[in-house]
Amino acid sequence: MTKIYIDENISPHIAAGLAILEKPTGDQFEVLSIESVFGRGALDEEWLPKIGEEKAVVITQDINIYRTRSQRVLFEKHHVGVFFLSPPSKTGYQYWEMVEQIIKRWRDIKKHCKGKRPFAFRCTSRTDFERL
Repeated sequence: MTKIYIDENISPHIAAGLAILEKPTGDQFEVLSIESVFGRGALDEEWLPKIGEEKAVVITQDINIYRTRSQRVLFEKHHVGVFFLSPPSKTGYQYWEMVEQIIKRWRDIKKHCKGKRPFAFRCTSRTDFERL
């Protein structure tokens, strides 16, 4: 079973909805919210090693996980796969925009989850995933 964590900068309701939508497929993907599993405000340094142990991936808007050397080293060291959804503005996607972006890319996310970790992919509202 591959776990896909939704970062707290994305609504936990989206994670819950994706979990419901994914369950009947039988594709062996479990969708969870970092906020609901690790608590609101959990530091990246706390949850990255733990989801690495689970061979999980994360979907986030926080590109600083890649840009900040110490955090990039952390996700690479723990073999975490990361999908960065880069919003069109600094305020991030609105709720339904985020739903649309994730649903539009869901098949690609699942496909890339099967690849070797660590990995990092980034997309914008207008581009497909590109490997970082």
